Amino acid sequence: MIDTIQDKKEISKKLKERAIFEGFTIAGIASIPGSSRIKLRTNALERWLLNNHHAEMKWMEAEKRRNIGSLLDDAKSVLSVGFAYNNSEQNQNNFLKVAKFSQGEDYHKVIHQKLKNVGKWINLEIPDCKWKICVDTSPLLEKAWAEESGIGWIGKNSNLISKKNGSWLTLGFMILTKDLIPDKPHQSLCGKCEICIEHCPTKAIVEPFVIQSDLCIAYHTIENRAKTIPKKIEKNLKGWVAGCDICQDVCPWNKSVPYNNNFETTPKDWINNLNIESLHWDDKIWEKNLKGTTLKRIKPWMWKRNIQANLNNKK
Repeated sequence: MIDTIQDKKEISKKLKERAIFEGFTIAGIASIPGSSRIKLRTNALERWLLNNHHAEMKWMEAEKRRNIGSLLDDAKSVLSVGFAYNNSEQNQNNFLKVAKFSQGEDYHKVIHQKLKNVGKWINLEIPDCKWKICVDTSPLLEKAWAEESGIGWIGKNSNLISKKNGSWLTLGFMILTKDLIPDKPHQSLCGKCEICIEHCPTKAIVEPFVIQSDLCIAYHTIENRAKTIPKKIEKNLKGWVAGCDICQDVCPWNKSVPYNNNFETTPKDWINNLNIESLHWDDKIWEKNLKGTTLKRIKPWMWKRNIQANLNNKK
């Protein structure tokens, strides 16, 4: 049982240490329902949806996303974790480029397994605590809760940014039925900087913190199921065939961040060597290469569409 403030402090500290032990780069805790900023972030989501900035990503409309308590009965705390995916072997010099977050193993599975290990520890150390794992397929205001947990702040490009690790982080969460000691919510450190906004070639960051999805290269290369890429996007692809890192590459907070050179973040060989010959790969080759990565969300015909769209700019 956790009865005193000192007990709560001790178990909260140990929980975050366990998350780091399991391979996460950063960890923090927030209390439910959170501070007033959660309400502000929820209102911002509502405006984003009303403006149809989510385009065809209709799952963003899920009602549960507005109420974390609906994901687990008697929810009292959130453990937020960040997994760094910046690997020194990642190569973006090729003509055809893939976003860094998807060059290694499928981060959903990586994060889920690490959090499951944390859950096993919780079962031993806090046996009366129930927990639920959430990765980005769950209807959760992820970046808002990560900010609330103090592991970073939401930047003007809408990515979570950490002082030490920049924005090269994928996020994971555990909702817990135990009252723990929350960390201080992180304050924004973007200041007056708008480099990410200035460098987006399609002007998808329509105002600070607001992404209009149907102008975003990442959206069109990963989520867009149309047979062709819109001309305005096509002429600005700059080699991107799966995602886009431009607004992160130019961010000053990403200038000198440590690498996470483990097997989970090491790029697949075929990604570093992707070229126009891949247009001739059949579906079986694509499916073999995409297995075990987040890139399997992009269907083989979409890869060919995205590659061809880049080639159209070379004509």
